Amino acid sequence: MATLADIESLLSNQRGSPPIENWHPDLSGDIDIVIRSDGRWIHEGGEIKRHKLVKLFASILRREDDGEYYLVTPIEKWRVTVEDLPLQVVDFELSSSGAAQRIAVKTNVDTWLELGKEHPLQVKTDALTQEPKPSVLLNHGLSARVNRASFYKLVELAECRDDQMILHAGGEEFVLGKT
Repeated sequence: MATLADIESLLSNQRGSPPIENWHPDLSGDIDIVIRSDGRWIHEGGEIKRHKLVKLFASILRREDDGEYYLVTPIEKWRVTVEDLPLQVVDFELSSSGAAQRIAVKTNVDTWLELGKEHPLQVKTDALTQEPKPSVLLNHGLSARVNRASFYKLVELAECRDDQMILHAGGEEFVLGKT
Protein backbone atom coordinates (compact mmCIF):
# COMPACT_ATOMS: atom_id res chain seq x y z
CA MET A 1 0.00 0.00 0.00
CA ALA A 2 1.33 3.42 -0.96
CA THR A 3 1.28 6.45 1.28
CA LEU A 4 -0.66 9.56 0.39
CA ALA A 5 2.67 11.24 -0.41
CA ASP A 6 3.53 8.36 -2.77
CA ILE A 7 0.25 8.84 -4.66
CA GLU A 8 0.80 12.61 -4.88
CA SER A 9 4.32 12.00 -6.19
CA LEU A 10 3.12 9.59 -8.90
CA LEU A 11 0.51 12.05 -10.09
CA SER A 12 2.73 15.14 -10.07
CA ASN A 13 6.03 13.72 -11.33
CA GLN A 14 4.93 13.41 -14.94
CA ARG A 15 6.02 15.33 -17.95
CA GLY A 16 3.49 17.73 -19.36
CA SER A 17 1.49 16.59 -22.34
CA PRO A 18 1.25 18.53 -25.60
CA PRO A 19 -1.71 20.95 -25.81
CA ILE A 20 -3.55 18.88 -28.41
CA GLU A 21 -6.88 20.34 -27.29
CA ASN A 22 -5.70 23.57 -28.98
CA TRP A 23 -4.71 21.91 -32.25
CA HIS A 24 -7.39 21.71 -34.97
CA PRO A 25 -5.76 21.00 -38.34
CA ASP A 26 -7.69 19.58 -41.29
CA LEU A 27 -7.61 15.83 -41.82
CA SER A 28 -4.38 14.78 -43.52
CA GLY A 29 -5.65 11.26 -44.20
CA ASP A 30 -5.46 7.76 -42.79
CA ILE A 31 -2.18 6.34 -41.49
CA ASP A 32 -1.53 2.60 -41.37
CA ILE A 33 -1.42 2.37 -37.59
CA VAL A 34 -3.62 -0.13 -35.77
CA ILE A 35 -3.85 -0.18 -31.98
CA ARG A 36 -4.70 -3.78 -31.16
CA SER A 37 -7.02 -4.78 -28.34
CA ASP A 38 -4.01 -6.22 -26.47
CA GLY A 39 -2.34 -2.77 -26.45
CA ARG A 40 0.20 -3.37 -29.24
CA TRP A 41 0.69 -0.63 -31.82
CA ILE A 42 1.12 -1.94 -35.36
CA HIS A 43 2.50 0.18 -38.23
CA GLU A 44 2.45 -1.17 -41.77
CA GLY A 45 2.09 -4.72 -40.45
CA GLY A 46 4.94 -4.60 -37.92
CA GLU A 47 4.75 -3.94 -34.20
CA ILE A 48 6.18 -0.67 -32.93
CA LYS A 49 8.47 -2.07 -30.23
CA ARG A 50 10.14 1.15 -29.11
CA HIS A 51 8.23 2.06 -25.95
CA LYS A 52 9.29 5.72 -26.16
CA LEU A 53 7.83 5.97 -29.65
CA VAL A 54 4.51 4.48 -28.52
CA LYS A 55 4.49 6.94 -25.61
CA LEU A 56 5.11 9.82 -28.01
CA PHE A 57 2.27 8.74 -30.31
CA ALA A 58 -0.05 8.21 -27.33
CA SER A 59 0.67 11.76 -26.16
CA ILE A 60 -0.78 13.18 -29.40
CA LEU A 61 -3.71 10.77 -29.68
CA ARG A 62 -7.29 11.89 -29.20
CA ARG A 63 -10.80 10.66 -29.90
CA GLU A 64 -13.13 13.15 -31.48
CA ASP A 65 -16.90 13.54 -31.50
CA ASP A 66 -17.15 11.41 -34.64
CA GLY A 67 -15.88 8.43 -32.60
CA GLU A 68 -12.65 8.21 -34.59
CA TYR A 69 -9.09 8.32 -33.21
CA TYR A 70 -6.48 10.73 -34.54
CA LEU A 71 -2.80 11.49 -34.12
CA VAL A 72 -2.69 15.28 -34.02
CA THR A 73 0.05 17.88 -34.42
CA PRO A 74 -0.39 21.63 -34.90
CA ILE A 75 -0.47 21.13 -38.70
CA GLU A 76 -1.43 17.46 -39.30
CA LYS A 77 -4.23 15.12 -38.29
CA TRP A 78 -3.98 11.41 -39.14
CA ARG A 79 -6.77 8.89 -38.50
CA VAL A 80 -5.68 5.61 -36.88
CA THR A 81 -7.56 2.35 -36.30
CA VAL A 82 -8.30 1.22 -32.75
CA GLU A 83 -9.65 -2.31 -32.23
CA ASP A 84 -10.97 -1.81 -28.68
CA LEU A 85 -9.55 0.98 -26.54
CA PRO A 86 -6.24 2.66 -27.33
CA LEU A 87 -4.57 2.30 -23.93
CA GLN A 88 -4.53 -0.11 -21.02
CA VAL A 89 -4.42 0.23 -17.25
CA VAL A 90 -1.64 -2.14 -16.24
CA ASP A 91 -1.17 -1.39 -12.53
CA PHE A 92 -2.31 0.81 -9.68
CA GLU A 93 -1.22 2.15 -6.30
CA LEU A 94 -3.53 2.45 -3.32
CA SER A 95 -3.34 4.77 -0.32
CA SER A 96 -5.38 4.12 2.82
CA SER A 97 -8.53 2.01 2.59
CA GLY A 98 -12.28 2.23 2.86
CA ALA A 99 -14.29 5.25 1.71
CA ALA A 100 -11.26 7.60 1.92
CA GLN A 101 -8.96 5.52 -0.25
CA ARG A 102 -7.19 6.99 -3.24
CA ILE A 103 -6.20 4.88 -6.22
CA ALA A 104 -3.70 6.01 -8.86
CA VAL A 105 -3.77 3.90 -12.02
CA LYS A 106 -0.86 3.44 -14.42
CA THR A 107 -1.36 3.08 -18.17
CA ASN A 108 0.79 1.07 -20.55
CA VAL A 109 2.40 4.36 -21.65
CA ASP A 110 3.50 5.18 -18.07
CA THR A 111 0.93 7.88 -17.28
CA TRP A 112 -0.65 7.99 -13.84
CA LEU A 113 -4.20 9.16 -13.16
CA GLU A 114 -6.30 9.14 -10.03
CA LEU A 115 -9.62 7.31 -10.06
CA GLY A 116 -12.39 9.72 -9.17
CA LYS A 117 -14.83 12.14 -10.72
CA GLU A 118 -12.42 13.32 -13.44
CA HIS A 119 -11.20 9.81 -14.29
CA PRO A 120 -14.04 7.43 -13.48
CA LEU A 121 -13.88 3.66 -13.60
CA GLN A 122 -16.63 2.19 -15.78
CA VAL A 123 -17.55 -1.46 -16.03
CA LYS A 124 -19.69 -2.67 -18.91
CA THR A 125 -20.64 -6.30 -19.49
CA ASP A 126 -19.86 -7.98 -22.79
CA ALA A 127 -23.23 -9.00 -24.25
CA LEU A 128 -21.88 -12.23 -25.73
CA THR A 129 -19.55 -13.52 -23.00
CA GLN A 130 -21.10 -11.74 -19.98
CA GLU A 131 -17.56 -10.87 -18.87
CA PRO A 132 -16.85 -7.47 -17.33
CA LYS A 133 -15.09 -4.93 -19.56
CA PRO A 134 -13.66 -2.35 -17.17
CA SER A 135 -12.18 0.91 -18.41
CA VAL A 136 -11.01 4.26 -17.08
CA LEU A 137 -11.89 7.55 -18.74
CA LEU A 138 -8.71 9.46 -19.57
CA ASN A 139 -8.13 12.84 -21.21
CA HIS A 140 -8.88 13.89 -24.80
CA GLY A 141 -11.83 11.52 -25.19
CA LEU A 142 -9.66 8.45 -24.60
CA SER A 143 -10.29 5.46 -22.37
CA ALA A 144 -8.00 2.70 -21.14
CA ARG A 145 -9.02 -0.94 -20.74
CA VAL A 146 -8.20 -2.21 -17.24
CA ASN A 147 -6.18 -5.40 -17.56
CA ARG A 148 -7.52 -8.54 -15.92
CA ALA A 149 -4.95 -8.71 -13.11
CA SER A 150 -5.56 -5.10 -12.06
CA PHE A 151 -9.33 -5.52 -12.23
CA TYR A 152 -9.24 -8.60 -10.00
CA LYS A 153 -7.13 -6.70 -7.47
CA LEU A 154 -9.65 -3.84 -7.55
CA VAL A 155 -12.48 -6.33 -6.98
CA GLU A 156 -10.67 -7.51 -3.84
CA LEU A 157 -10.83 -3.91 -2.53
CA ALA A 158 -14.57 -3.57 -3.18
CA GLU A 159 -17.31 -3.92 -0.60
CA CYS A 160 -20.49 -5.88 -1.20
CA ARG A 161 -23.66 -3.84 -0.89
CA ASP A 162 -27.13 -4.60 -2.22
CA ASP A 163 -25.83 -7.47 -4.39
CA GLN A 164 -23.20 -5.24 -5.99
CA MET A 165 -19.45 -4.83 -5.63
CA ILE A 166 -18.71 -1.18 -4.85
CA LEU A 167 -15.23 0.34 -5.06
CA HIS A 168 -14.52 3.59 -3.23
CA ALA A 169 -11.87 5.82 -4.80
CA GLY A 170 -11.26 9.53 -4.91
CA GLY A 171 -14.48 10.31 -3.04
CA GLU A 172 -16.58 8.40 -5.57
CA GLU A 173 -18.24 4.99 -5.70
CA PHE A 174 -17.83 2.72 -8.70
CA VAL A 175 -19.97 -0.36 -9.35
CA LEU A 176 -17.72 -3.23 -10.43
CA GLY A 177 -20.48 -5.78 -10.95
CA LYS A 178 -22.95 -7.99 -9.17
CA THR A 179 -21.94 -10.28 -6.33
